[in-house]
Amino acid sequence: MAMVSMALSVNNLTFPNRCQINRRGGMAFASLSNQKSASLGVRLTEGEGNLPKLVLSSPAGSEAEIYLYGGCITSWKVPSGKDLLFVRPDAVFNGKKPISGGVPHCFPQFGPGPIQQHGFARNMDWTLVDSENAEGSPVVTLELKDAPYSRAMWDFSFHALFKVTLNAKSLSTELTVKNTDSKAFSFSTALHTYFRASASDASVKGLKGLKTLNKDPDPKNPVEGREERDVVTFPGFVDCVYLDASSELQLDNGLGDLISIKNTNWSDAVLWNPYLQMEACYKDFVCVENAKIGSVQLEPEQTWTAVQHLSTA
Repeated sequence: MAMVSMALSVNNLTFPNRCQINRRGGMAFASLSNQKSASLGVRLTEGEGNLPKLVLSSPAGSEAEIYLYGGCITSWKVPSGKDLLFVRPDAVFNGKKPISGGVPHCFPQFGPGPIQQHGFARNMDWTLVDSENAEGSPVVTLELKDAPYSRAMWDFSFHALFKVTLNAKSLSTELTVKNTDSKAFSFSTALHTYFRASASDASVKGLKGLKTLNKDPDPKNPVEGREERDVVTFPGFVDCVYLDASSELQLDNGLGDLISIKNTNWSDAVLWNPYLQMEACYKDFVCVENAKIGSVQLEPEQTWTAVQHLSTA
């Protein structure tokens, strides 16, 4: 790993830092001291394992944390101080394994397939390319491009942007993928969101009537079906894909919070709880994921964009 001194300039703000460049081709900014950045509600600091972390703060008192490694949102605190996201106690912050929790990226593959589980975006360093304040709301944009690490398993050139906006009672993300290659490619993707919850009391509304691919009991041979319940719960192991999902789901986390999960262009949804496979923590979270299970086909220079909007009452 090479260590070089540099300064990052974002929106005319100069952030003096140390920059780490590793085999995955990304950049990780290890320190930041800049008063102007505080006025935007954005700080860049060291997180767990000395990994660089962005902290977004709104005037209303909400807060979000994003690790540049994996472009992973690990915390979303509402003004009361309550964190609505969950990071597993076995999560590793070593810049090698994906961060287990928060909002990990699955790209360019969701689940198992020709390349490694859930792809490589959660295993790479993303770069901060923009920081702004929109009507009091901090907004950051992260970038991921192909590198030798990604091309070794998926030999395409791409450009991904991940825009995160924090408001008083909401957290919004916009993911844009552009084909910068000379040939077409296809991908699947998801935001593998972990919500803090009482799993035995949590429930999701908005799924009734949808076609399902149930991976219980055999994840490799999902059973097709149709959801007949108005309210879907997590009584045990749950791993189910919902195709052509609605633009809004409602999660009751069983802890007193009702969370609206809205989306644009995330065509599918996934519910997951590992139950006894993760005995140490399965009771404390549920995953409700916006996903694109079917392949997105992009010709050269074409882009695909999807938006997720999480909010509380």
